[in-house]
Amino acid sequence: MAVKIKLKRLGKIRSPHYRIIIADSRTRRDGRAIEEIGLYHPVQNPSRIEVDSERAQYWLGVGAQPTEPVLAILKVTGDWQKFKGLPAPEPMKVAEPKSEQGYAFEAAGSDEPKGEAITQKAKKADKKADEAAAEPAEA
Repeated sequence: MAVKIKLKRLGKIRSPHYRIIIADSRTRRDGRAIEEIGLYHPVQNPSRIEVDSERAQYWLGVGAQPTEPVLAILKVTGDWQKFKGLPAPEPMKVAEPKSEQGYAFEAAGSDEPKGEAITQKAKKADKKADEAAAEPAEA
């Protein structure tokens, strides 16, 4: 029996989260799992990755093949390098909130608006007001 380490999709339509599972290679994506060894929540900032390293090492040792997305996750957590005997990767960098962009937005918003949104009705009203103002001055 060929065993794969793959992602099982859960969550709503635009809010995916995954469980890292051990399953027979013939089962469907969200089918029956032999064991669940971790979580992956890509929507959270930063992405939430939890892998039971001991179980991942066991399954890799007995011949389970990770799919490409799971291989990338295992490389980020360092489990793949541990399995292959390579040096451990650098710790994951946590993305900081982009306060500079928020500050720039607030600074730009503090100025008074330079122009107004003009619709066709507003243009016609302005023309009528200009014509009405011009007529008494001529008379």
